[in-house]
Amino acid sequence: MKAVVLHTFGGPEVLAISETPAPTFGAEEILVSVKATALNRADLLQRMGFYPNPFPEDAPIPGLEFAGVVMAVGSRVKAWNIGDAVMGIVSGGAYAEQLVVHERQAMQVPAGMSFTDAAAIPEVFITAWDALVVQGGLTSGRWALVHAGGSGVGSAAIQICKAIGARIIVTCSSGKVDACRALGADVVVDYGSQDFVAEVATATAGAGVNVVLDVIGGEYLDRNIASLAVKGHIVQVGTMAGGSLPFNVGSLMGKRASLTGTVLRGRPLEEKIAISQKFATEMLPHFSTGILKPVVDSMYAFADIAQAHEYMATNGNVGKIVVTLA
Repeated sequence: MKAVVLHTFGGPEVLAISETPAPTFGAEEILVSVKATALNRADLLQRMGFYPNPFPEDAPIPGLEFAGVVMAVGSRVKAWNIGDAVMGIVSGGAYAEQLVVHERQAMQVPAGMSFTDAAAIPEVFITAWDALVVQGGLTSGRWALVHAGGSGVGSAAIQICKAIGARIIVTCSSGKVDACRALGADVVVDYGSQDFVAEVATATAGAGVNVVLDVIGGEYLDRNIASLAVKGHIVQVGTMAGGSLPFNVGSLMGKRASLTGTVLRGRPLEEKIAISQKFATEMLPHFSTGILKPVVDSMYAFADIAQAHEYMATNGNVGKIVVTLA
């Protein structure tokens, strides 16, 4: 099969497509013919050598999500049949024509949805939902602050907040303000010209937000705490601006607030299965009704995956960058 195998780290030019042996599958696994995958910030970091594979025994093939067709099943597989349309998260391996995943980690592609749209769902929607709702405790009527509102996670977070009846403030660059408003954000803050702490105070009448989903890190941490309500919760899912700056621990104490760091890729198999199954039960039906929609910014052919990485590095995308393998 054709796949991107990372033999070295560096710029997009290291993403060479080569022939590699097809993966083998176990009794409880399915073999998937990948029709589409999608880019994530972690892919760029892994390519540059800044995000080591948490499971080094796996083949060094990047790619954290997929949509495709079941082409073979293990002897104990009960949930899937050959020909079923599936999607899901993986720890790696999605930059390939075939991959193997545990049967319970796969989710059904919503009826009538294309593989390109389906590939834009798993990583960002599960990440946003897990951070805001499962770990952050966000519920109807409460406020969330989400940074990078035009990103894949941000665009998913806006829709999830609207689906559960929560209110959301997002930060983004000036070029993405209109897109975030169109997705349903209650307040959109242009971080280049506005102070999100002040905008949060205005929107919430000084009460602060209940949950912060932050992919930025760096100096945002102190400002996130300043934006929190009493007993608020910050969920850190990325550190694009750095993760080693000091901050005032006492400011957390005064608000009786909490700070949680989280990753999706490095979780054990059973945890990935559990969150995938929970998401499939509670949120996936909303894609069939149209309440939730994948946001696809652009699509690239597999042969052009290096160009897709170059584009993502510009931070110009609103939503997901999808790579097609069909």
